[in-house]
Amino acid sequence: MERYDLLIVGGGINGAGIARDAAGRGLKTLLVEQGDLGGATSSASSKLIHGGLRYLERFQFRLVAEALAEREVLLIAAPHLVRPLRFVMPHVPALRPAWMIRAGLFAYDYLARRHALEASHGVDLRSSPYGAGLKHEYGKGFVYSDCWVDDSRLVLVTARAAADLGAAILPRTVCVAADRRGGSWCATLRGPGGIESQAEAAAIVNATGPWVGQFLDDVIRRPPGLGVKLVKGSHIVVPRLYEGNHAYILQNEDGRVIFAYGYEGAYTLIGTTDVELRGAPADCDASAEEIDYLCRAANRYFERRVDPVDVVWSYCGVRALFDDRSSNPSEVTRDYSLSIDGENGEPPLLSIVGGKITVFRRLAEQALSTLAPWFPGMPGSWTQEAILPGGDLHGASFEAFVESRFRGDFPWLPPSLRYALAGRHGELAYDVLGQSISLADLGEHFGADLYAREIDYFVEREWVLSAEDVLWRRTKTGLHLDVGQRAAVARYLERRLS
Repeated sequence: MERYDLLIVGGGINGAGIARDAAGRGLKTLLVEQGDLGGATSSASSKLIHGGLRYLERFQFRLVAEALAEREVLLIAAPHLVRPLRFVMPHVPALRPAWMIRAGLFAYDYLARRHALEASHGVDLRSSPYGAGLKHEYGKGFVYSDCWVDDSRLVLVTARAAADLGAAILPRTVCVAADRRGGSWCATLRGPGGIESQAEAAAIVNATGPWVGQFLDDVIRRPPGLGVKLVKGSHIVVPRLYEGNHAYILQNEDGRVIFAYGYEGAYTLIGTTDVELRGAPADCDASAEEIDYLCRAANRYFERRVDPVDVVWSYCGVRALFDDRSSNPSEVTRDYSLSIDGENGEPPLLSIVGGKITVFRRLAEQALSTLAPWFPGMPGSWTQEAILPGGDLHGASFEAFVESRFRGDFPWLPPSLRYALAGRHGELAYDVLGQSISLADLGEHFGADLYAREIDYFVEREWVLSAEDVLWRRTKTGLHLDVGQRAAVARYLERRLS
């Protein structure tokens, strides 16, 4: 039986972040994930790194300040995956007065202590490119800064960092039982093919997201008692609604806001909803009611009409939020809670509730601090200034990296492929390409800038085991490939894995 300091159950962004932090402090770490890494909520977010402007209305200043600080950290740690994005809020006087929005943006700028992002300002939408695609009735707006992120790849590079530091990463592996025995945890793990094994650990972290209560109930066999509310957020992707690289934050009549921004070149992503989930997390799907809600919200603002029939893709993520007894799912706090179970020398069990992708690094620090009494002599925090794999662009911006050094070293790459590889891998695009000197060296081309050589890299370095992993999480080429091309990817991967 292999012995570990830390067994982390759950391979979303929080589990990957804790694994990275723990491995970097010298703890022997094992992470297991029942599906693909980031295969649930962590790849079904709004894909934004932001402080949460709307949280200021609820006076959640600490949460906003922490998220804004982490926004700056991630811009430096992963510039290929986290990119600045300007947000435009058309003003609707009946929903929020202008003075309130100005005050909120002033506080947002102040709390951010920005280094790389522009400050907020007002804008005339009728004469500015920031009004592209909007109905003419919206004349005044406000512009501020946040960031976009490739959420599923952020999970992957964080897990890659953990593995590079010595952590064992086992996707498609379920923790089916765990018991305290002789001062340690003894866990039964079921991997691919149903093969079971045992692992011993000094501590367990329950980072299972929406399954956090189910894990305590079914695996640890004790009442959860955590106060968890499952809230699902759905998104839709439609043909592009407007030109420009900015995003919109749109106020809705129910007091909520939705986001809309250009996605994968040809599309616009719109989200999100907040609906309490009564069923199982695995059953999450964007309902017809949610799709209709998002279409109606978009139609209030955009000249081009959006109907459910226009939706080319929809997805849904389930957030396990700390139940603060709010009756409105939109008002449930997005703050996180760490619950420790371990008394009288018992090996600890740490359960994670809540959080958001923006603050995963800080949450991981807090998790290790909570576990510190059980690991005397463990080094302190270290990740604040650490670069994630692929993020070391030698001081250049992402654009400068792509157009200067990367282009100069691989002049034969078509521009779209150059940006696709750099955007997915950053500096590690060099590892993907290896000694390639022409497109012919990249092997079979499946369409949408996806080649066999990159799939080989996914298998060798990123734990890929299915075509879905490639098409929807390692890349988003599933949006661009037709049925035949997607089938070709599946056939190639089957041959490659066998």
